[in-house]
Amino acid sequence: MEQDLREMFKKDREAKKYTIKHGHEERFLERLKQSSLENKNQTSLWLKIAASIVIIISIGFGFKYFNIVTNSTPTVVDNTTIENEKTEFTFGDLSPDLKKVENYYVANINMELAKLEVSPDTKELIDSFMEQLNNLNLEYKTLNTELKDLGPNDQTITALIENLQLRLQLLQKLKRKLNELKLSKNEQIIDNSI
Repeated sequence: MEQDLREMFKKDREAKKYTIKHGHEERFLERLKQSSLENKNQTSLWLKIAASIVIIISIGFGFKYFNIVTNSTPTVVDNTTIENEKTEFTFGDLSPDLKKVENYYVANINMELAKLEVSPDTKELIDSFMEQLNNLNLEYKTLNTELKDLGPNDQTITALIENLQLRLQLLQKLKRKLNELKLSKNEQIIDNSI
């Protein structure tokens, strides 16, 4: 009655040996290909939707900011520059990747501009920063003209990207200064009330 268990399992496996139907691999690869295409389509659709929403929001912030600035203070960052940029050649027109970089910085700049709170106390500080920003806008316009006239080169494209970075950094610095000013006023109010 002694039976070797290994022999029993071996016989059992041989009895239950499965065979794959002809064409199984082709069907599997076709299904795999279809599912990967569906996933890519869904992912790219979501990315397009997200990018559209970000652009719409940044444009909305830009309009809100320019309405606030024109209603509350007479100083405006050169509006003609913005209108001319829409019709002028920009480095974003060279390639989709550069367009993404340009859109990223422009959207962030517009958001920072929209977040600024202008008050009589901060008007002088904001005006000085806006003058610097206007100078950077004029330099950006000059670099775009140079890019159009001389053609694309690494130095001009790098200078354009650095200009956008400087504008964003300038706005972030202004935001920090405004926060510091607000905090110091709050501390003065607290000290005076004590």
